[in-house]
Amino acid sequence: MANNDESRGLKSLLDWFANRRKSGSTIQERQEREIADGLWHKCSECGVLTYTKDLRANQMVCAECGHHNRVDSDERIRQLTDPNTWRPMDESLRPSDPLQFRDRKAYVDRLREMQEKLGLTEAVQTGWGQINGLPVALGVMDFRFIGASMGSVVGEKLTRLIERATERRYPVIIVCTSGGARMQEGMLSLMQMAKISAALQRHREAKLLYIPVLTNPTTGGVTASFAMLGDIILAEPKATIGFAGRRVIEQTLREKLPDDFQSAEDVLKHGFVDEIVPRTHLKQTLAQLIALHQPPALTPPHNLVMWETRTLSSTVAES
Repeated sequence: MANNDESRGLKSLLDWFANRRKSGSTIQERQEREIADGLWHKCSECGVLTYTKDLRANQMVCAECGHHNRVDSDERIRQLTDPNTWRPMDESLRPSDPLQFRDRKAYVDRLREMQEKLGLTEAVQTGWGQINGLPVALGVMDFRFIGASMGSVVGEKLTRLIERATERRYPVIIVCTSGGARMQEGMLSLMQMAKISAALQRHREAKLLYIPVLTNPTTGGVTASFAMLGDIILAEPKATIGFAGRRVIEQTLREKLPDDFQSAEDVLKHGFVDEIVPRTHLKQTLAQLIALHQPPALTPPHNLVMWETRTLSSTVAES
């Protein structure tokens, strides 16, 4: 009789463990399913689970550790511009395949795949908008589109943005992120560095403001050109900023680089950026900088003529 009781107790205990294991598996599956459905986001830095809606309300910045998650160009435009003020430009410009390039797949197929998946024609969006009521010309790069590599259309869209901003006397803001030049377009890609830089020089000669915002990562030809030509250069915390990759530099120098090498904080320490601004403060910071650097109002031409006329009349009377 005692043996039967012991066997029943053992069986109950085994059943309890089995049920607990099954219950735990069900809970884990439910959690994984909820995360997969996009309800929750697990921070890649601290591992904290955050309700996705709350994370977006905090501009995709982890409230626990301050980690800045990567955001796409549409989200960035919503974060920076006032509601209903964004007016895109040059949306019809599309890249071609002048070299008929092919790696693992044809370049034209890669472009078509990105365009259909993301709803973008290229790795940058450009247009007009307002930041706290102040008009700006805004360009936003999108890392999802072939690593935001700089091809001919990226260069053309940014150049047109800058030239039109110069005509309208608007400040220019470019949110930079890129893996470098687009190798599928060869020399045509590298030419964009000089083209954009020339447009920025004309913008500067007109005494107008240009602010690049460096986000994670900003590397290659973008860093070697317009990302470092700003009047005021801002960066997001812990963004990777550099030209060549860390591994390439270590192999060239044959020495180990510091852990924070090419981080925004390290670049700031060496004077390559002016300030690191958290994303939650970026819009307000940009608005303050734009307001401080508004171009002076031009004197109407008829006033200038009247002044010259009075001066000449006075001179004649004195003689």
